[in-house]
Amino acid sequence: MQSTGKLYLIPTTLGESEPMDVLPHSVKRIIEQLDTYITENEKTARKFIKSVVPEKIQAELKLSTLNKHTQVSEHLEMIKPCLEGRHIGLMSEAGCPGVADPGAAIVKLAHEKGIQVIPMVGPSSILLAVMASGMNGQSFAFNGYLPIDKSEKKSTLKQLEKLSLDKNQSQLFIETPYRNNKMLEDLLQVLQPSTHLCIAADITLPTEFIRTMKIQEWKKMKVDLQNRPAIFIIHKLY
Repeated sequence: MQSTGKLYLIPTTLGESEPMDVLPHSVKRIIEQLDTYITENEKTARKFIKSVVPEKIQAELKLSTLNKHTQVSEHLEMIKPCLEGRHIGLMSEAGCPGVADPGAAIVKLAHEKGIQVIPMVGPSSILLAVMASGMNGQSFAFNGYLPIDKSEKKSTLKQLEKLSLDKNQSQLFIETPYRNNKMLEDLLQVLQPSTHLCIAADITLPTEFIRTMKIQEWKKMKVDLQNRPAIFIIHKLY
């Protein structure tokens, strides 16, 4: 009976940083061995693979694209090499696959088909932001993107602020980078002065900025978040 291959969850960098500055050698070793990948973006995946293993022959790589446009009916074909006994690498466009990432659907299917899933160590902007925030690392929630509609966003922020107080739970969320400055404006307008806000931008990059202050203190500070990947964390204490 043919044994199944393994699905390696391969982390990538969070931006234009030297891969081996933020990734363990084990990631490089696995990339050296694999030629079949499921990726969120083929172009950035090829660039990343080349930066980690320059001698890798790009023409020999077999890449499938998994993003919001991919049909569920295509997933089984993507993991078919594993069912045939070959190992596959799953990559996010940035950070850890399966976390705030479409790769979770492939991981779920792998479990259903009895394929061994192997998560590898690498940078997660969510966890790194929590670590550096000084907020509650025992209880926190990632809420993804907030509503774009202004009134809905205001209502959601108020709900998250109340939730953080009621449950003593830090609330994380993100915004499309080109709208980050507007998000900060909304936070300063909507949240109570004593609520704590952490902004963690450009994590692991030379331009990294991580700061936690009360809203009343943020109002006195100018920071440009335009087009900078960022995690926002709020927490209101008693």
